[in-house]
Amino acid sequence: MSILALDLGTRTGWSLCDGEGLITSGVVEFKQDRWQGGGMRFLRFRAWLDEIHRLSGGFEQLFYEQVRRHAGTDASHLYGGWLAILEVWCEQNSVAYQGVPVGTIKRHAAGHGNANKQAMIDAARKRGFNPADDNEADAIAILLWAIETQGGLA
Repeated sequence: MSILALDLGTRTGWSLCDGEGLITSGVVEFKQDRWQGGGMRFLRFRAWLDEIHRLSGGFEQLFYEQVRRHAGTDASHLYGGWLAILEVWCEQNSVAYQGVPVGTIKRHAAGHGNANKQAMIDAARKRGFNPADDNEADAIAILLWAIETQGGLA
């Protein structure tokens, strides 16, 4: 069973485990420039979900970092946009999805629920990965949590 894990944001970290257990990961940016309307980043996100689903041969499950508190109003609004697009896309494509609380991810990866960004990067490196940044490290941690504790979704 294939699984995609996401750390949602303008710099979205992603990690994918294919049906044979091969794990790939990376970061994709959904910046908005001053010449684009506010919805363009979300349209690009939806198109990226279509593309990674097609290129990967499809995935049956998707796990994402479930954020309950944001540093500011803009971050909160953007997260709500990513989440709405994600949930609709999963429903339309019959992909099971589940949010994973931030503390759960950090505790599983780094041993404590308030691990900082560097601790998450270090935890991914200890597991043999080389994340470009904390977004990719978080996505890897979400994927490993899903594989190791959930065996995927029922």
